[in-house]
Amino acid sequence: MSDNQDLFWELMEPHYRGALRFSRKLTGDREQADDLFQDAALTALARLADLRDRASFRPWFYQILVNRFRSLKRRKWWRRLVPLTAELEADTPGEDPAGPYAARQLLRRAFAALRPEEQALVTLHELEGWPVADLAALHKKSEGAIKAKLFRARRKMKDALLRLSENAEKPEAAEKLLDGDDGCIAAKPGLD
Repeated sequence: MSDNQDLFWELMEPHYRGALRFSRKLTGDREQADDLFQDAALTALARLADLRDRASFRPWFYQILVNRFRSLKRRKWWRRLVPLTAELEADTPGEDPAGPYAARQLLRRAFAALRPEEQALVTLHELEGWPVADLAALHKKSEGAIKAKLFRARRKMKDALLRLSENAEKPEAAEKLLDGDDGCIAAKPGLD
C-alpha cells in the first residue's frame, strides 16, 4: 500500500495545484472544494491499479473529480442559505455593489442551468485553459464532439442569461431572481 501511495503522490504532484483550483471553481467554496478534492484523491488512490498508463494520470484524475462533483451535486450538498438582513446591508461600506452583484447572480444562475458535466467542461476550457484535445482525452470523445458540447453549453448559458436578464428588467421578476422563497440569497457555486 505504501508503494501505491508513493506512486500516487508522485503522479499527483505536478497536477495538485491545478486540480485543487479546478475543484474550487466548480464548487465556488474553498471548504467544499477541499472536501471534493480530498474525496477524489482518496477514490483515485483506491483505484490506482485501474490506471493503465501513467501518462494519462491527469485526465484520469480529473474524470474522478468530475464524477465526484456530479455525484455530490445530485445530493445538493453545495447549497447554503445566507440571510440578507438590514444589518448586513447597513454594514456594507463603500460603493453600491448592487450592479456587479446582480450581474454575478445572473451569471451564477446561467451557469447553474448547465448540467454538472457541462459545468466541468466549460470550467476546464474557459477558466483553466485546457485545450480541446486534452478535454477529448479526458472524456474519451473526439475533438469534434467536445467542440459541439462546448458550443451547446455556451448556447445554453447565453439563452439562460438572455431569459434571466429579460426577467430582471421587470421589477417583480428581478425580486424573484435575487430573493429566495424565504427572503434568503442562495449561495451556489459560481464563477467568482
